[in-house]
Amino acid sequence: MNFTIMHLALVAAGGAFGSVARFLVSATVQRWAAVDFPYGTLSVNVIGSLLMGILYVLLLERTSLGTEWRALLLIGVLGGFTTFSSFSIETMVLIEQAQLLKAMLNIVTSVTLCLVVTWLGILLARWL
Repeated sequence: MNFTIMHLALVAAGGAFGSVARFLVSATVQRWAAVDFPYGTLSVNVIGSLLMGILYVLLLERTSLGTEWRALLLIGVLGGFTTFSSFSIETMVLIEQAQLLKAMLNIVTSVTLCLVVTWLGILLARWL
C-alpha cells in the first residue's frame, strides 16, 4: 500500500482509540473474572479477531472505500486494540512461574478462538 501523511495520521488516531478501548475492555473483563488467568487479554484478542474478519470483508470485498479506511480501522483501531504482545508476555510469565498448564491453555485457547472468530467474522460479513 502506498501511504501518505494522511495514512500515518489515520493509523495514529485509530491506534490511540484502539489502545484506550483495549485498556477499558481488558481491565473490565479482568476485574469481572477476578482470577489469575489473562481473560482480559484473551477477550480483546477474540473481539479484535472477529472484528478483523468482518471489517476485512466489508472494506476489501464489499466496498471500494479507499486505503484510508483500512489504515484507520484495520491497522490503526484493531492494531491498537488487539494485544498479541500482551498475550506473549503474560504467557511467558505463566511459564516462568511454572504454571505450564495455564500457559498452554492460554496459547491454545487464544490461537484457536481468534482464528475461529476471524473465520466466523468473514463468513458473517459475506452472508450479510
